Amino acid sequence: MVTGAPRPIIEVGIGTGYFASKVEAEAGLDPSMNMLSIARMRGVELLVRGVGEAMPFRDEVFGTILIVVTLCFVDNPAEVLKESFRILRRGGVLVSCIIPRDSPWGEHYAKLGREGHPFYSKARFLTLKEHEELLRTSGFKILKSMGVLSYSPQGKSSYEEPSYNVKGKGFVCVKAIKG
Repeated sequence: MVTGAPRPIIEVGIGTGYFASKVEAEAGLDPSMNMLSIARMRGVELLVRGVGEAMPFRDEVFGTILIVVTLCFVDNPAEVLKESFRILRRGGVLVSCIIPRDSPWGEHYAKLGREGHPFYSKARFLTLKEHEELLRTSGFKILKSMGVLSYSPQGKSSYEEPSYNVKGKGFVCVKAIKG
């Protein structure tokens, strides 16, 4: 979904920089200095400490924004998408990936969170419909969605190609543009 995307690319909620390094993103934003240090080791050049709800960037500076599971861990997902719209150039691409609450994987991780898991207890998972509505409300035009993880969390893992049929998938990415 990011292949051939307009540059520069920023990952919002870059964490350790794993996904940013795979798409050769030029920039990353994260509130954790420890995570930014790891992202730097993965080759991301411009790293900024900050939060998605108040990004310290000028208007319309990025060609592509990547958000991978971050919306589940921020205080205000709608504000993160509003800020993403602001810093994205007209015609720019947003790729936003979630673990849908209405999937077996989302249900599994939410259950772990309720049981006190240190990571998932902080997550607020979105349904596919909520995710798409937040994107549209923020001004984005959805182009396509793709998903993987059609097997259950308790099932045997296997390789699968991403599918346009995202219903029930445990990891879904939505590609949208700023018109």
